[in-house]
Amino acid sequence: MQDQEPVEILYLQVAESLATPIRAGTLVRGERIPSVRELARSRDVSVGTVLQAYRILEDAHLIEARPRSGYFVAARPPRLPEPETSNPPADSMAVDVSSLAARVMHLAHDPGYASFGAACPGAELFTEERVRRAVSRAVQHHRATLCQYTTGYGDESLRRAIARHALRMGCQIDPRDVVVTNSCLESITLCLRAVTRPGDIIALESPTLFAFLEILENLHLRALEIPTHPRTGFSLDALQLAFDTQPIKAVLAVPTLSNPIGSSIPLADRRRLAQMVAERGIPLIEDVLYNDFAEHEDQRQAVRSFDTTGHVMICGSFSKTIAPGLRLGWVDAGRWGAKLVRMKESTSGSQTTIIERALADLLAQPGIEAGYRQIRATIAARVDEARGLIARHFPGGTRVTDPRGGFILWLELPHGIDSLDLFQACLAESIVIAPGKMFSATNHFRHCIRLGLGGRWDDAHRHALRRVGELAETMALSRVARG
Repeated sequence: MQDQEPVEILYLQVAESLATPIRAGTLVRGERIPSVRELARSRDVSVGTVLQAYRILEDAHLIEARPRSGYFVAARPPRLPEPETSNPPADSMAVDVSSLAARVMHLAHDPGYASFGAACPGAELFTEERVRRAVSRAVQHHRATLCQYTTGYGDESLRRAIARHALRMGCQIDPRDVVVTNSCLESITLCLRAVTRPGDIIALESPTLFAFLEILENLHLRALEIPTHPRTGFSLDALQLAFDTQPIKAVLAVPTLSNPIGSSIPLADRRRLAQMVAERGIPLIEDVLYNDFAEHEDQRQAVRSFDTTGHVMICGSFSKTIAPGLRLGWVDAGRWGAKLVRMKESTSGSQTTIIERALADLLAQPGIEAGYRQIRATIAARVDEARGLIARHFPGGTRVTDPRGGFILWLELPHGIDSLDLFQACLAESIVIAPGKMFSATNHFRHCIRLGLGGRWDDAHRHALRRVGELAETMALSRVARG
């Protein structure tokens, strides 16, 4: 992904400079935009660059060409309402979601299905050759480590690269405090083990990532779901009330582009959240896996950047942005760092130095920010197109999120449509979706589904998404017919 030269991704920058005001409504439908030659002159770029940019905008249905007239902002699909703020029960719940989640994930990676079930970027979004070369260099220069046991926090060069990466999120992290792990989920698991005991209550978003619920289930922890807005994240007032009334032992949150609803906590609330957990002495486990997908810089600033007491444990990975197959995560556990290291050493130990060196190599190469811009632009166009298909083909009353980045959409279908029934109907046509029941310890989201748009996106998948909507429409009509 990061192998692109600036000239090759210039057309993406041009496209995004027009896409942003179109999405925001600054450029309205039917409004004429500059001709290819006009824009080429004003931006000092080639006509070919502008043509490539306009093709991307046309594919995303943001602009349209009119014969002999030029280019215009396309008629946007009807604006779908967003889901409402969640309203989970006030009590903590035991967790049991693993069987359904395992089935969905197994099918989501079956090439025989058109899949929207997994929240993973597809291989076509990455530069395989660049990753291969980095691994080859690491083997060439450090092959002796293949016959040696490794110990410690992780390769020093990778920990320094992670600390440099954290600066992009406003965080000053000492490389000596970084622990390299096998994945972001292992980092989160270690954090929870370091600060909880079985039976403890963990506060988290509602809905939340099913993998978080699986971790809580395996550690015999209870989930307290906090009301969450689809754009601004979980309610800090509700979290404060929970602090006042329940013995919460930790908070687990994804402040930027939470999975599954894509919410991003405003910057002022991130500062407030850091203060709240410090005042209570409660650890916050912050997952920053999706921060690089955020459209705006302030959304990328981590809660950890406001932490002055060591109560924010920050966890990340590069599996969504650099190379999914390297499967490395990292964590800085703040004041619980030493305890976490002991747990790591007694369970999974160290990682493979070759892979750590390869990832450090990739992070140090020039063009990484250009690569992030490219993947953001590609995904944004895809999400725009998917939202248009949803507006045209899903039943009336459907609500859908409008995230500021990322590749996940959360749909709230009309009440009475059971997403488990829809899941089964889709499977019969070799389509995979993720039912809402996977994302809560409660039964509140049976009429919701998550769509992952990071994988393949072609005509077959466009048709599959239309079919999901048509199947949901059939169920809605059947419900009306039954009275």
